[in-house]
Amino acid sequence: MKAKVTAHSRYVISDIDNRLYGSFLEHLGRAVYTGIYEPDHPTADEAGMRRDVIDLVRELDTPICRYPGGNFVSAYNWEDGIGPKDQRPTRLDLAWRTAESNQVGIHEFADWAEKANTEMMLAINLGSRGLDEARAFVEYVNHPGGTEWSDLRKANGRADPWGVKLWCLGNEMDGPWQVGHKSAAEYGHLANETAKALRGFDKSLELVVCGSSHSNMPTYPQWESTVLQATYDQVDYISLHMYFDNYEKNTAEYLALPEKLDRYIGTVSGVIDYVKSRSRSKRDVKISFDEWNVWYHERKQDAARMAEWDWPHAPRLLEDIYNFEDVLQVGCILNTFIRRSDVVRIACIAQLVNVIAPIMTEPGGAVWRQTIYYPFKFASTMGRGTALQLDVDCPTYDADIAPNVKYLDIAGVHDGDAGTLTFFAVNKSGSEVMDVDLSLERFGTAKSVEHTLIRHDDLEAKNTKDNPNAVTPEVGNGARISEGGLTLNLPPYSYSVVRVQL
Repeated sequence: MKAKVTAHSRYVISDIDNRLYGSFLEHLGRAVYTGIYEPDHPTADEAGMRRDVIDLVRELDTPICRYPGGNFVSAYNWEDGIGPKDQRPTRLDLAWRTAESNQVGIHEFADWAEKANTEMMLAINLGSRGLDEARAFVEYVNHPGGTEWSDLRKANGRADPWGVKLWCLGNEMDGPWQVGHKSAAEYGHLANETAKALRGFDKSLELVVCGSSHSNMPTYPQWESTVLQATYDQVDYISLHMYFDNYEKNTAEYLALPEKLDRYIGTVSGVIDYVKSRSRSKRDVKISFDEWNVWYHERKQDAARMAEWDWPHAPRLLEDIYNFEDVLQVGCILNTFIRRSDVVRIACIAQLVNVIAPIMTEPGGAVWRQTIYYPFKFASTMGRGTALQLDVDCPTYDADIAPNVKYLDIAGVHDGDAGTLTFFAVNKSGSEVMDVDLSLERFGTAKSVEHTLIRHDDLEAKNTKDNPNAVTPEVGNGARISEGGLTLNLPPYSYSVVRVQL
C-alpha cells in the first residue's frame, strides 16, 4: 500500500497551545485516593503523595490538570476540602454513589500539581451552587490577602495566592444525569452572570463555558448556539467531551471514529463563527476539549456494580485496562487535535491515574504505564510548535461513520526553535505495509531521522501489573532520508513517531 504526503513550510494550520496535552483528575474511583494520594505507600512524600506516580506524570510533561471534576463537581462544596483534615466532613458523592472523605482538597491538589510540574485548571460547581460560591472560591484561590476568603487561605497554610487563570464554569450542564442539570437558556444566563462577576475580580481569567457532553446529545448543536449567544463576550472557550468505544470489536469501524470527532469540532467551530457574527463581536472563542479518551472496557460492568454498592470510599471504578488497539485510537485522536489546533486550544485526557487512565497503581504496590501512555507522552513532549497542513494521498475505506477514511492517519509539527519536524503516523491497515513518500518542501536539508515504533501482533495485548511491558515503544528502522524528503515503511496496525533534525 502506497501513500504520498507533502509537508510545506508555508502551509501551516496554527501554532499549538501546549495545553492541548492537558490532563484531568476527578474525585472518582481511585484517581485521587491510592492514585496520587496514599500516605501509607512506601514512596509517599511528607504530604502523602505517591512519588512514583509523580515521576510518571512529570515524564508525560502535561501542562495543565483539570480538577476536581467532572460530574463530581456539580454537587461539590470546595470548602469541605480546606482546613484541618481531622475536621473535614465526609460527604456522599451523588455522581458516582461513593463516599468522599475530603482528605484531598485544593491545598493538597495545588501542592501535588507543583510537584508534578503541571498547572491547575479548576472547575466551579454551577450545578447545586452558583455565583456567590464561585466568586468566593476564586477569591480564596487568587486574592493576595486582606479579605475573609484570602485570609482564610493564609490561616490554612498558604500565604501566597495560587494565581489560577483557567476556570471551568460547571461541567456537562446539558446532561440530565448532572446534579443541577439546566436547560441551555438557564445555564447560559447563570454562566454569563458568573463570568461577569469573575471578570469583576480579574479580567485576565480564562473562562470555559459548557458545551455538549457529546455529539449524540439531543440538544446538540442548538445547546452551543444558545449558550454562546448568552455568554459570548464573557468567555474564552466552550468545552466539548467525547469518549470512544469498540463494543462491536470491529477495528476498522473503531479507528474511523476520529472522523466523527473531526466533524464534532468542525460543527461547533461553525457555531462559534455564527454567534460571533451575530453578536458583532471582535472576540474569538475557542474550544476546550477537556474530556476525551477510550472508555468501554469496564463501563457496562461498572454501571451495574454502582447500582448495588453502599457508598464505598475510593472503590475500583472505571479502571479500563487498555490494549494495543487503543494505542492506535489514541494516536488518531491526538492527530485530530493537532490538525484542529487552530480552534482546539486546550484538551484534557480523562483521566490521569487509575480511572480510564494512562497510569495505573496498585494500593501499597507498583505503578505502571498503560499502553496509551506512550502515544500521549510522544505527542505531549514532541508535538509542540506549529501544526502543518499536510497533503495526504493514500488508499481509503468506507466505514459506517464516514466514507473515504484514510488508511494513513498522520499529523506533522514543526518546531522552529529546535529545528525539528515530527510526524505522528498510524497505519490503520491490518494486512498491508504502508510505504510513504514524504516530501519536505522549503524546510532545508534533513540531517538525520529517528523512527519510534509501537506495534504488536495481538490487538488485545495489554500492560498489566504482572506484565507491565507487554506493549512498549521500540526503535524502528522504517524511516530513511531520501532526495527531497523521507521514505517511510509503516508496518500494519502500527503507531510511529518520525522525528527529523533539519
